[in-house]
Amino acid sequence: MIFDLHGFGPALLAGTWITIKLALCSLAVGLVLGLAGALAKTSKYGALQWLGSGYSTLVRGVPELLWVLLIYFGSVNLMRALADALGMQSLELSPFAAGVLALGLCFGAYATEVFRGAILAIPRGQCEAGQALGLRPFAILWRLILPQMWRIALPGLGNLFMILMKDTALISVIGLEEIMRHSQIAVTASKQPFTFYLIAACIYLSLTIVAMSSLALLEKRAARGFRRAYA
Repeated sequence: MIFDLHGFGPALLAGTWITIKLALCSLAVGLVLGLAGALAKTSKYGALQWLGSGYSTLVRGVPELLWVLLIYFGSVNLMRALADALGMQSLELSPFAAGVLALGLCFGAYATEVFRGAILAIPRGQCEAGQALGLRPFAILWRLILPQMWRIALPGLGNLFMILMKDTALISVIGLEEIMRHSQIAVTASKQPFTFYLIAACIYLSLTIVAMSSLALLEKRAARGFRRAYA
């Protein structure tokens, strides 16, 4: 089957690159938020537990599309007020930055539960052994908890990243020219919706296959020491 792209091939490639950057930047933000949320929920301090639970519950209870719209249009009003206060002409949060914040916020809320489950799966004796060796709390976290937590949490994080990759299509509603936005423009110009939406589906599928292959390599690498220990 040969598709006539009507000159929109370069635009679709550019949109694919934007989608990849958006997914990776959102992943970075989400991992930081998720780890912070999990540490808060597993903390011995009630205030931190309440904060972590409130974050994951609030964000997961609102659809991702609404978070995209709320962050983008809310930032418009905030930036306008800030510009007026500073006497500047204009300040604006780009659709890409708003998309990264929204998707990272949502990814982090779900990753909080994945990280929390991974932390709880680590035997308590690990921390006690670290304390017996005289390690500080940060050293216990960095040397004992995080390496083991990463191995346990990796499959769940991989599934969340697959969802994140597809959720990047939501950012087209605020004008970011990623895959779906360029596909919609191509459909409007060519009047061939099936062709361009099918191409968009193939691009997303290709990105998912690459991500799954990378995840499989990461899981294999993370499990090397564990497999040797139990061989």
